[in-house]
This record gives sequence, structure tokens and C-alpha cells, in this order.
Amino acid sequence: MRNDYNNYGTIYWVFTQLCNDECDHCYNDSGPKGKRMSDEECLQIISNLPEKLGRIILSGGEPLADKKQLYLILETLTKKYGKEFNISLQTNGDLLKPKILDELLEKGVKSFNIASLDRFHKHAGAKLEPLKNLFDSRGLVDVMPYITVGVYEEGKKQKIDSNWITYSYFGANEEMWLGGNWARGRAFEKDLWMQDPLHNFCKIQSGAKNFLGGHTDVIEELSIQLWAINPCCPGTKKAMGDARKEKIKDVLLRVKESPIFQTLNNGEPYKMGESIGITEAYALERGKATQNICLWCDEFFDIHYNIEELRAKSDNEVEGNLDSFIKLKVIQKN
Repeated sequence: MRNDYNNYGTIYWVFTQLCNDECDHCYNDSGPKGKRMSDEECLQIISNLPEKLGRIILSGGEPLADKKQLYLILETLTKKYGKEFNISLQTNGDLLKPKILDELLEKGVKSFNIASLDRFHKHAGAKLEPLKNLFDSRGLVDVMPYITVGVYEEGKKQKIDSNWITYSYFGANEEMWLGGNWARGRAFEKDLWMQDPLHNFCKIQSGAKNFLGGHTDVIEELSIQLWAINPCCPGTKKAMGDARKEKIKDVLLRVKESPIFQTLNNGEPYKMGESIGITEAYALERGKATQNICLWCDEFFDIHYNIEELRAKSDNEVEGNLDSFIKLKVIQKN
């Protein structure tokens, strides 16, 4: 881990939960009535991003459902970081038309991630071929072969060129990505979350591992859900900070002093309570009871640890939290 976070790797920013679709698997309850922020809030968040940033992924919701705000964000990011800055757009592709693609390219988008190739989205991947044709017509590079089987020239495996403007495509299932293993939002309500406590999403990309740096097997990535600063895409029970009011670098410097977040940075949520007397064995038992590592994480922060003050909760607090937690579970069960 570092002592300066003014130069950071990747930020994944869900700047809107407004969406043209309302998928059962959605972990942040996006839809036609999804939450959104004001333009002023978005601009304040951009001002609080690190001075240097390797890449930003803009997501939703559906970013193109909030097109005017998206364009403002793109223009502001380009002013801050320059025309060569790596901006990725994660979209379901439903609203992407030739004129809009041209505008997005003009405004600096360097890669497009189509995140709708699954049975949960209304088109269930049927729009992929027209989208591929559209991207190809503008000279974008399909990077999926490079990511999956590899592309070879004269027997040598070719790497993705950082200067390319690219597109990729993927989808969700019960075993990987999005609501498939995150016990959140409609995915939780519709019982689509992964009920496997030993599946440790925390240690892979978009999990908490390496959000503070120091590891080389996954990228350095931070998640911002609207304004909420999180170590991972599913998010901790309460946010680490508010990107509208705090500099990202200051939030990271603050939480890196906590053994709890240091352990999350190692991708080991079942060990995160050891510094305050919560053993890994106990955590694993609670993971089996809750059936999901994210739900154990929620329980830990609900009962045992105060995120705002970065301290273990007192015995009286824990006792009160346990009583409330048990009552809540009885209500949910009934």
C-alpha cells in the first residue's frame, strides 16, 4: 500500500441508476425510476477524483438513459485529464445508435463494454451482431478474442494495443458477475444471488482486493456507487466516504490505517475481524449461516465495526446490534 493516492489505477463509477430496462438480476435496483444525481453533484465528484487516473469506467443503470448528464461528465473528464484519457463506457447497448456512437467517440470514449449478453436483459444478447457491425464500421477493435482464446500472428500471441479504441461484451449468470453472486437489490429479492459462502468474490476483479494497492494479480480498482465510495462493486454496508464532499485520496489514506480494510485489500473478508477478536472460524460459520460472503460482510459492519469512526463497536453496541439483527431476521423469515 502507498502513502499517496493522487495517482490511482481504475475507478468504476455508477453515476446513475436510471435505466431503460428493469432486470431481475440488477444489484443496484436500476430502472426507469432509478436514482440519479444532479449535474452539480457529478461535477463535484469529478473535482474530487485523483489528480492522475489510469482509467475510469462509467456505468449505471444505463449511462445513455441519462445522455445529457453523461455528455457533461465526458466533457469534464476530458478537460481534467486530457483527450488521451482512458474512458470506458459500460452499457447494455439498447440505446446505442450510429449518431450517438460518433458523439461518444468525439467526446473521448476509448472503449465500450456491452454488458447485456444474458437471459436477464430484455434482448438477451440479440443485439450483439448489429452492435458489432456498428463498431466495426467505425474501426473499433473487438478485444474479446484477445481476452479469451488469444490472437496469434506468426505463432506469437498478440497483446491489446493501448492506443486502440475497443469494444467487448459479456453477461451475467448465477455463478459470475452482477446479481449472480451479489446479495443485493433485485437480485436478492428475486433469489438470484449466489448461495455459496466459499465463493470469494472479494479476491477477484471488482472485488475489494487491491483497492488500496500492493498486489499485482488484480487491477487497482475503486467503486463509486452514485456518490458512495466503496472498496468493491457490491459495496460495504456503509460507504467509506462521500465522493461529493471528500477527496478520493483522503478517503483511501484514512481507511488504509484500518486493519479491517487492509485485510479486505488482501481479499480475505473472513479474516477481516481478527484484529478486533472476531476469528476466521467464527466468520466462516456466519458465512455458512448467511450463505454468501457479502452477507457476512454486511453482518460484520452491522454488528461489529463502525465504518465512519474506523473502530470496533463497544460490547454494549454489539449487544444492541445483535438484538436488533436477530429481530430483523425473525421479521424477514416470517
